[in-house]
Amino acid sequence: MKTLFLIAIRNLVANMRRSLLLGGAIATVTLILVVLSSVSNGMQVNMLKIATTLSSGHVNVGGFYKLTSGDASPMLSDYPKLRAHVEARKEELGITHVTVRGRGWGKIISDQASQQGALVGIDIIDEPRFAEIVETVQGDINRLKEDNAIMLFEKQAERLEVKLGDNITVSAPTYRGVNNTVDAQVVAIAKDMGMMSAWAIFMSNSGLRRLYDMKPEHAGALHIFLADPEKADSVAASLRRSLGAEGHRVMDSAGQPFWQKFQSVSREDWTGQKLDISTWTDEMQFMKYVLSTFSLLTVIFVAILLGLIVMGVVNTLYMAIRERTREIGTLRAIGMDRSYVLLMFTYEAFVLSVIATLTGAILGAALCAGLNAAEIGVNKGFQMFLMSDKLQLLFDVNTALMAIVTIAVVTTLSSLLPSWRAAKRPPITAIQHV
Repeated sequence: MKTLFLIAIRNLVANMRRSLLLGGAIATVTLILVVLSSVSNGMQVNMLKIATTLSSGHVNVGGFYKLTSGDASPMLSDYPKLRAHVEARKEELGITHVTVRGRGWGKIISDQASQQGALVGIDIIDEPRFAEIVETVQGDINRLKEDNAIMLFEKQAERLEVKLGDNITVSAPTYRGVNNTVDAQVVAIAKDMGMMSAWAIFMSNSGLRRLYDMKPEHAGALHIFLADPEKADSVAASLRRSLGAEGHRVMDSAGQPFWQKFQSVSREDWTGQKLDISTWTDEMQFMKYVLSTFSLLTVIFVAILLGLIVMGVVNTLYMAIRERTREIGTLRAIGMDRSYVLLMFTYEAFVLSVIATLTGAILGAALCAGLNAAEIGVNKGFQMFLMSDKLQLLFDVNTALMAIVTIAVVTTLSSLLPSWRAAKRPPITAIQHV
């Protein structure tokens, strides 16, 4: 076997130009796969970070409250009791912390313009992570603890034509169907964070309760954060069982964000409180679809490139076999078995593919590091999907290893047919070939 490897390496070196061309193509495909997977990984990490900052926990205990069977409000009527239940299972479920958020939908009105948006109530003192991730352009996020404070993102402030310190009016129908308004002051303007920051408007939880005429024990949802986000589905299922066992009415898992459930809930004939337990992937269905589509396009693109590489390997080996027909005949004449001839050419393809894929993966990792260091800005259209104003790539060793193995295996397997044809040549015919 060692001898065959040495022969394979000698043959690759002897045909250096051909080896470089084919190896370069294989390395390029590996590099492209590594970079595209790094973009996808970066999108997923950003999506998780931003989703669990702006609109969701890893697991959410929310719900709908109905005064009449035809109305539905996104409200928990007694959140302290539910929070106590969750806190009691904190260690068992791997929960790191729990926060309280308000949920609503209203109209923001300035002297110059207005816009609809999702109103998010926040207790900023209980959420230090929020101030670490959301980057302010002007003002102080910590002022959201004030009763009449509101935070806008850059595009929102631009659309409303307001600046730091301006007063605006927030209008929304209360849970009893009465329109109400509160005045709020812009205490912070934050950097845009992709698609989600286009419609999320943050204000203090106390201000949101005042707008909706809610009691102190009312809230929109409990956001639960886990040490291992991968366990979100199992934790959500466990909470459904335990809360149901305590006598709470719990909605079935629907795999949708809470705002898509209003229509179906409004049609149901019940009143009072029902709990809705969701995960961050439920609340981020659209972005999950975007990420899945990007991953599918990556697979299709790389599959096409792999097909071209397979054709290149087969054609190159056919050319090599044709040029080395007399050599093959000589080797067969002095006693080399057909299986060894087959292995010799297969080893050539294997050695070339391993060296090329390793080179491509290393170059891909270096390119990802260079692009991250360069902090390349992206236009506003791509910001909506990349969830960042800069291109962020996350190189993953496991993905790179998978790319190396996959491409090396495909390349090696594609060499079997021409290698088999070389091995089956009769020695006399091969030696006499011109």
